[in-house]
Amino acid sequence: MIHKSSTIKGLIALVFILFSANSFAQQDPQYTHYMYNTLSVNPGYAGQRETLSVVGLHRSQWVGIDGAPQTQSLGIHSPLRNERIGLGLNIVSDALGPARESFVDANFSYTIPLNANDLKLSFGAKAGFHMLDTDWSKGRFQDPDAVFNQNLNLISPMVGAGFYMHTRKWYLGFAIPNFLETEHYDDFQESVATERMHFYAIGGYVFNLSETLELKPAFLIKGVSGAPLIADISANFWYKKNLTAGIAWRWDDSVSALLGFQATPGMFIGYGYDLTTTGLNNYNSGTHEITLRFEVKRLGRILSPRFF
Repeated sequence: MIHKSSTIKGLIALVFILFSANSFAQQDPQYTHYMYNTLSVNPGYAGQRETLSVVGLHRSQWVGIDGAPQTQSLGIHSPLRNERIGLGLNIVSDALGPARESFVDANFSYTIPLNANDLKLSFGAKAGFHMLDTDWSKGRFQDPDAVFNQNLNLISPMVGAGFYMHTRKWYLGFAIPNFLETEHYDDFQESVATERMHFYAIGGYVFNLSETLELKPAFLIKGVSGAPLIADISANFWYKKNLTAGIAWRWDDSVSALLGFQATPGMFIGYGYDLTTTGLNNYNSGTHEITLRFEVKRLGRILSPRFF
């Protein structure tokens, strides 16, 4: 037998989820480790690690709530021999309630050295496809008629572009991941809706505090037509180029703790925990995110640690 109090709590939690989806209207997956997962939001980043780089990420959002977002991503990118051209592949799977959305895109970048102080400007483009699958037998709905909707399997093309400017100390970028309209699942309307164009701005800087300690503040700003901007701000300390620890804040949404460890010269492990700061925090135990990055030493080169 289901207790009445449990049912009421579940309904309240559902209302908060729907309200959150309506308030922010953000339709793309979100990440706490955006500073390590840059290729997913900016094609100009392809090849900028100066070696073959593979980044895998898993995110479990709002743990304890049925149908809460679950996201996995895989990004692979590398420069070509002339180092001005970078190529990358990005794959994302994002599940929410009765829907699963998949993104697959190829990325291309061309880098122009701007001066002798290692300032570079990269222009990027991406193309791929987006898949939307729905199974209306999953989840609970405010509108009981939602379960009678026809299951969908839709495929849409994607085309995006961006630029990425950086030195060894700082970076700044702007991108539009997709210029085309695609269909996505709208949790507020409990139906399929047209996705709006998103804008991403990113940036970060590395401060040398001592011979063994560095500080890197970073930001990610997301915008979409008809909704307020969402800002992610973080600050990570980097100790002996091996251990990172920091905090992050997402505007009107959550605060996060971040930890990372350079286990070997070619493998980085990162963990993030988000604590919801809205009324939804009474109905979930937080968000967990794990990041793994593998990099391969290039012939004739030392694989030097980099913060971004």
